[in-house]
Amino acid sequence: MDEVLGRDGTWTFDLAAVRLIPGHGRGVHKLRQAIGEVTVPLEAIAGMSFEPGRKGGRLRLRLREGADPLTQATASKLGDNVDPYTLAITAEQTATSQYFAESVRTTLLVQQVPSTATDHYLLPAPGVPISATAGDGTAHFDGENVRLEWNWMAKESKTAVGPTQIALGDIATVQWQPQSGFSHGYLRFQPKNPGNTPAPEVDRNCLAWGVQREGGTTVLLASAVVARMPHPFATPVEPKQPSPQQDAGDPDAMLRRLRELGELHRSGVLTDEEFTAAKQALLRL
Repeated sequence: MDEVLGRDGTWTFDLAAVRLIPGHGRGVHKLRQAIGEVTVPLEAIAGMSFEPGRKGGRLRLRLREGADPLTQATASKLGDNVDPYTLAITAEQTATSQYFAESVRTTLLVQQVPSTATDHYLLPAPGVPISATAGDGTAHFDGENVRLEWNWMAKESKTAVGPTQIALGDIATVQWQPQSGFSHGYLRFQPKNPGNTPAPEVDRNCLAWGVQREGGTTVLLASAVVARMPHPFATPVEPKQPSPQQDAGDPDAMLRRLRELGELHRSGVLTDEEFTAAKQALLRL
């Protein structure tokens, strides 16, 4: 087993997976510790590189696009001090790190692991229920609904109406943005057919923060939601057309088909228009 001891933690490789174990020292970012240990299977890896620096360097693990809900949720906007897929290396570990990276690359080549996008997640998502507090409120996700509750820092446009609850099937995109300069960081749950998108601090579908750069543990909640939405690279499932011979005059078959259509609609596979058309076609039999 190959092993590298870095400033932020320890990485190991056993030819089947790279195991990323965060450190617990004072210099290790709290969000990196909250993300915790990550086991990356070989089939999720697109590449590995060692980037030399003045006082050592950095190992960087590159994942296949679509393999990781955390990366999908953050759009690779986590800084190197937070990103679990980077590891700061001391000068003493330079040779070991170069060998580690070469070992991973060689195994990818021998095993013929593709570097192209994958149509399903290969890394697990955080479990639910999960909550995260940042800036003007707290987000809760139970696997089916996102609920945003506001605190004293929230604008009146949010507190006057009360908490926001959004069903998973009504969310079009999850947008996570770290705080930068004078701009707010935010976690936004963009609904389908949103119209104009207001600024984060007044958007009732959005947590906004201006002090914490990464917004606490909001990235974990964001990835939990993203993982339970339709995968961005999944092949659309064509709804099965009802068979007149099977469904006509069979109430049980009719109910089964209606339930299947409802599940496809709730999961986002079918749009409102497609669901209505399919249901009408079924009921006309």
